[in-house]
Amino acid sequence: MNVMKGRTLLLILLLARLSALSQDARFPDISKFHKPPDNPVLSADSSFTFRDPFSLKEVRWQRADVFNPAAILRAGKVYLLYRAEDNPAAAIGGRTSRIGLAVSADGIHFHKYPAPVLYPGHDRFARYDHPGGCEDPRVVRSPEGSYVMTYTAWNDTTARLSIAISPDLVHWKKQGPAFANAYKGKFLNLWSKSGSIIAELREGVMTARKINGKYWMYWGEQFINLAWSTNLRDWYPLLDSHGNLLAIARPRAGKFDSELTECGPPALFTTAGILLMYNGKNAMDGKADPALPRGTYSTGEIIFDARDPGKVINRSDTSFLRPSLPHELTGQYKAGTTFAEGLVYFQGKWFLYYGTADSYVGVTVTP
Repeated sequence: MNVMKGRTLLLILLLARLSALSQDARFPDISKFHKPPDNPVLSADSSFTFRDPFSLKEVRWQRADVFNPAAILRAGKVYLLYRAEDNPAAAIGGRTSRIGLAVSADGIHFHKYPAPVLYPGHDRFARYDHPGGCEDPRVVRSPEGSYVMTYTAWNDTTARLSIAISPDLVHWKKQGPAFANAYKGKFLNLWSKSGSIIAELREGVMTARKINGKYWMYWGEQFINLAWSTNLRDWYPLLDSHGNLLAIARPRAGKFDSELTECGPPALFTTAGILLMYNGKNAMDGKADPALPRGTYSTGEIIFDARDPGKVINRSDTSFLRPSLPHELTGQYKAGTTFAEGLVYFQGKWFLYYGTADSYVGVTVTP
């Protein structure tokens, strides 16, 4: 009888623990994401003009394309920070990118602010972001209440993962390249992109969270690296025993990420693990996943250990978000693209925002 009571008590404790984990984890169920009929949710608009600080001319700053959005909740509304390009006649990489802001009360229908909120200007960082611009933002809230953006500064020569901070999502102050002060500037001129800071849901908002006394950020394009920070401005990449960047996840032949892996939205921390959604590019050669067109960008996931953010627990073999709609299969990038960068938990649903073929902003939603 005592043995039976002991087993019953153990079962009750296990069930209670599992229940607590399920409530805390709140991982998006990737099998239940669906694309609502209102897609795309943002598109280019040549009526928006802006006085460029360099040419001193009015430019149609989102005339060409809008794509690759960050997303965050503020005051009960969804805000998107999206990449906008100005010149449709220029080739990929030859335009100037600026970051615009849009707001929505339902997560689907957005109102755009009239001018970009982050762009190349006459400041000490112009050598990093002029003339190419500011690209591909991700955003989290800091524990103190400010907003931290990771973005790519592009000067037409080298892409540099950079940081900006804002009190209100409108007024941003550039902090410069994320790795400028790490290891005596060893990685300042390294090609670097796609910073996904580890965050937890706090009051419904993706808020940066320390693990073992430090903030952490997944980043990279050819492989995934991990960097740490104490202030969310200066970041230190992890290195191997030879002083080289430590790859914690690499592209895989025959998979959707056979050519490259590029981090997606801020990584979601829970006690059950850390969810990193990431974008994979299918190879153009025999290493490609035969189930996808060659060159396609699609989105998968990796689960990392909550106590050790460099330890992989699980990784998807197939992508859960891939091009299927007409505007995802045609556009500036014609191989087809769904490139996720923004994740919010809003009105009891997960909203995942993504760029489509470098031309529009789309959304997929859990029921």
